[in-house]
Amino acid sequence: MSNRRGEWWLLAQLTLISCHLLPPWPTPDSLGLQWPLLFTITGAVVLAIGLGLALQGFVCLGPSLSPLPDPKPGADLVTTGVYEHCRHPLYRAVLVCSLGVVIALGSVLHLMLLLGLCAVLIGKAHREESALIRTLPSYATYMAQTPAIVPRCPGLDWRDVEAS
Repeated sequence: MSNRRGEWWLLAQLTLISCHLLPPWPTPDSLGLQWPLLFTITGAVVLAIGLGLALQGFVCLGPSLSPLPDPKPGADLVTTGVYEHCRHPLYRAVLVCSLGVVIALGSVLHLMLLLGLCAVLIGKAHREESALIRTLPSYATYMAQTPAIVPRCPGLDWRDVEAS
């Protein structure tokens, strides 16, 4: 695999997502904690919200959807629907799902997976944006006006950094 189209970013993302199927470690019980049922239910709701956000992103992207960070040849710039509020709503959806798992399970392992996903998706988004700027000149304006992944969240919205 050459990583010519960003395949390594996708592999890292899919590996971290798949690892969310692992059991919690350490379990809250092994740490002497009783994990509240309310947290488990809240985590499941957050996970469901993340899945809903992902579905919205898939529908809005339509034929421009690609799992790789490099855009499909001839892809259109989508700035409507969930893309009005966030440049990378599918990445945000993955992070929301991961957060839901962390809340539901109370697992340090899953918290580390969430942090790893943040790092991978930030890197993947930067690569994607470099390619989008080269292929779609209007992307630069969209990028300056629209939050990256999470508005006003350091590291997940780099609009102010780029403007400086």
